[in-house]
Amino acid sequence: MPITDIRPLGAGDLPAVKAVIAATGLFPADLLDAMAAPFLGGTAAGDLWFVAVADGTPCAVAYCAPERMTDGTWNLLLIAVHPDRQGRGVGAWLTAHVERSLAGRGARILLVETSGLPEFARTRAVYQRLGYAEEARIRDFYAAGEDKVVFRRDLRDGTGMVRA
Repeated sequence: MPITDIRPLGAGDLPAVKAVIAATGLFPADLLDAMAAPFLGGTAAGDLWFVAVADGTPCAVAYCAPERMTDGTWNLLLIAVHPDRQGRGVGAWLTAHVERSLAGRGARILLVETSGLPEFARTRAVYQRLGYAEEARIRDFYAAGEDKVVFRRDLRDGTGMVRA
């Protein structure tokens, strides 16, 4: 079934979102509790969590936060799509939703970080297809031999105005 909604993360979504994270193997799903707790408790100033829903259940998640000490720069810290839904445009749709939401808040720039390992080549290619440009590469960031690759997207239109 297609995606029927993208909405803010709710406390009841955590089990399904953990299943998405576990299925992708991005990082241990148990880390999600600590990441989402401040947001769900209302203490994370400005952070945004979204879930894409199909069949009434979240099948993808995105988390972004403002970069401290910047004017309108945000970082997409997590985006994950359940493997059963990958390759169907869910990630692109969710990313576009994040971009529109941020642009509506006056954000200027969205950064995305990923690994430089060969197994992340597909991930990097997706960001490039979505209009992100590789902005930086920090060698050996995550571990010896594993670079951090930073992609950047300007959320403003050609006139300097924020895209809505």
